[in-house]
Amino acid sequence: MATNTIDVPLPTPPFIITPGLDNLRDVGGYSLAAEPDKAIRRGVLFRSADLTQLGDKGVAVLHQLSISHVFDLRSVAELKRDGSSPEYAQLPAGWGAQRVFVPVFRDEDYSPEALAVRFRNYSDGAQGFVRAYASILAAAADSTNASAPFRTIIEHLAASPAAPTPILVHCTAGKDRTGVFCALVLALCGISDEVIAHEYSLTDLGLAPRKEAIVQHLIADKALFGDRPRAERMVQSRKENMLATLGMVREKYGSVESYVVDHCRVSRDTVEQLRRNLIVNIDANESAIDWQAQAKLVE
Repeated sequence: MATNTIDVPLPTPPFIITPGLDNLRDVGGYSLAAEPDKAIRRGVLFRSADLTQLGDKGVAVLHQLSISHVFDLRSVAELKRDGSSPEYAQLPAGWGAQRVFVPVFRDEDYSPEALAVRFRNYSDGAQGFVRAYASILAAAADSTNASAPFRTIIEHLAASPAAPTPILVHCTAGKDRTGVFCALVLALCGISDEVIAHEYSLTDLGLAPRKEAIVQHLIADKALFGDRPRAERMVQSRKENMLATLGMVREKYGSVESYVVDHCRVSRDTVEQLRRNLIVNIDANESAIDWQAQAKLVE
């Protein structure tokens, strides 16, 4: 599968062109809404699609990013579809990073019936995405989910009293579960909803090389019964999907912080340390990302 070959050049930053790995980008570089002289630290939180096509050249790029941990949000069912398992889905040899398996959904969430419901939700416009993303939030915060995925990753980012080691977070496409998690982190750090929605929408560019393959897979499934327009809507990362989701979080949980603290069971001290670790003064030699200019690429 060819990667990063699209009609619209990927903006770098935040994208990092990596052979065999789609949708890899740095979540840092965005300035805070209330403090425009501050921004999210670069080179700490990366996001991408799955690493199943990653070869030596791609590993070399990731090695240069000094990534210490790779947090895998996929389910056991997804790993088995790739011919692997939690125990054997190891990272490529010679990389040196640690893989951390933190599935958002349990096996039963990926039954054909559950998939059919989720597919219809995703392809039903912004409110359909809200329903689907609400299920991600609920599953990640479920007290019976031993992996505690969102809490585990946030605690890693907050563990160091200075700068945490760089990490990569991914699911299958790096779009939905990964997108929801990154949105939470950015919101906790004071990034505006509009900027968060823009960062989410960049996945339309990052997944462009594999979009047709994903659409074909979806329309072949009985959940969509060959409905290509619905499949195409499901693959999209429209800004309004994330804007509506952030609104839902505040309506249902009170605030993003309340969801993280009260439901994911992250301590408020950890949230404050996360902010101290990720929020930095903008360097005179490195300006914040001009997201408004980049937004024209996905309009």
